[in-house]
Amino acid sequence: MTVALRCVLIVTSVFLTWFMLRKIRQSKIKIEDSIFWIMLSLLLVIFSLFPGLADILSDIVGTYSTSNFIFLLMIFILLMKVFSMSLKISQLERKVTELVQSLALSETKKGEKKDGADQKDT
Repeated sequence: MTVALRCVLIVTSVFLTWFMLRKIRQSKIKIEDSIFWIMLSLLLVIFSLFPGLADILSDIVGTYSTSNFIFLLMIFILLMKVFSMSLKISQLERKVTELVQSLALSETKKGEKKDGADQKDT
């Protein structure tokens, strides 16, 4: 792994960690969600401080260069994150649909009861 790539990995991980901590302080991201990004930045630091580890993993996987392995690994990790977020979004959309339907039924029942009470009074 070249020195330039190692420096880019370190700078990227420091920036990512700083950005996540800033968003946590501003209460714009939940701590549980930011743990993923902080762990990702730690992985980048580990690869930059111990380039031999990335070289070994690159040989095991069969990529031509260590940088290709790192890019491949990051793409894979981010695809897994996108997939898990898609699952969460689908679950939340289903819950919102159920809540809207439940609220609509509740409002309809209230309207029917009110109309029934008004008719009895007349």
